[in-house]
Amino acid sequence: MATLLNADVRKQIEDAFAPMKEYVHIMFFGQKENCEYCADAQQLLEEVVEISEKISMTIYDLDDDADIAKNYNVDKAPGIVIAAKDGDVISDFGVRFAGIPSGHEFTSLIQDIILVSGRDSHLSDDTRDFLKALTEPVLLQVFVTPT
Repeated sequence: MATLLNADVRKQIEDAFAPMKEYVHIMFFGQKENCEYCADAQQLLEEVVEISEKISMTIYDLDDDADIAKNYNVDKAPGIVIAAKDGDVISDFGVRFAGIPSGHEFTSLIQDIILVSGRDSHLSDDTRDFLKALTEPVLLQVFVTPT
C-alpha cells in the first residue's frame, strides 16, 4: 500500500512534534459501510502516529462501539478525537474532527496534537473567565469545503 505522507512531509511533522511535552491519544471512529473516506483517514492517522512515540491510537467502529462514540459525542465517520493520555487515563479536551483531515485541516490536526500535548490552550485569562461563566453547553462547529 502506498503511503500518504512522503518523506519530506514526514520530516516536517517530525520536526513539529519534537517539542511535544506529554502523551496524546487519538481515537478514530470508522465505519465498515457507507464511509468513503474512512480507510484513507485511518491510514493517514496511522502514518502520523508512527512519527512520534508520544502518540497512540485506538480504532473504533462507529456502529459496533456506539456507546464509546456516544460518550465522546462522535456521530459521524470518519470521526477523530484528540485527547490527552497520562498513564492509563484519557482526558478529553473536546477536540474533534469529522471527515478526513486533509488539505488545510491536516495542519489543524498536527497543531491540535501539539496543543493537547502541551496541556494548555493558550487562551487569554479573559477568554478563560468568559468560558467558565457559560451556564449551558455550546456546540462549536467549523465547516470546510474542498479548495
